[in-house]
Order: sequence, then structure tokens, then C-alpha cells
Amino acid sequence: MAQTTLRPDIFGVRTHRITAWAVPVALGLVYGYWVAANDRSGGPITGWNVLLGFVSAIVFAAAWMGLHALAPHMLRELHAGLWSAFAGIAFGFMYSETGASVLRSCAMALAVAAATFVTLFYRYYTHEDAEGHRIR
Repeated sequence: MAQTTLRPDIFGVRTHRITAWAVPVALGLVYGYWVAANDRSGGPITGWNVLLGFVSAIVFAAAWMGLHALAPHMLRELHAGLWSAFAGIAFGFMYSETGASVLRSCAMALAVAAATFVTLFYRYYTHEDAEGHRIR
């Protein structure tokens, strides 16, 4: 049975395959740079600072790719919960590198995670039918 889509797919399979790697790598590099910049607080760039940035970039990109592969197979609540936990943890770690207290970092991470959960749950809830199948 042929599946009809609401929107035309203007990109080919090769473009989607490249994008599946390019987006997390690019976002990971931006995240790693941001973490390293927060860590050094305007001071000189050191070897440990560069290492922190690259390790943060690799972990961020790997977690993004893992979630991107795993989350769509979950129920909408768990799907939104996984992405919101990822966003909250990533933001909380990045915020903690500014020298803020642990309580402030946790509070900010929880706020980001809650806002992300509400937004994503609404999106997934409005893009699924009654049985939980995604409407494309």
C-alpha cells in the first residue's frame, strides 16, 4: 500500500543521510565551543580548555544522534521527556561552567527542561492520531 505524504520530500536519501550526521556534529561543535568559552571566563585558552570543548562536543553529538534514533519509537510522553531531559542536562552543564552555584544551575536546567517538555509534548500530541501513530 502506498503511503501519501502531506508535504513533498524535495531532498533525496543521500541528503537526509548527510544531514543526519552534519546537524549533530555542527551543533556539538557549537556547544563544545560555548562550554569551553564559559569555562575560561574570558581568560587565556589552555589545552585543558580545548579538551573540555572537544569532549563536550563529542558527548553532545553522540547523545543527540542516540536520541534522534531512539526517541521517535517511544510514546509521546516519553519522547518529549527524553528530549527535555537532554535539553535540561545540556543547558545545566553549560550553565554550571559559568561558575554559578549548583542550586542555580539545577534550577535553570529544570526550567529549560520543563519549557522544552511542554513545547514538545504539545507538538507530538497535535501530530499524532488517537492510537499514537504519527501523522506526517
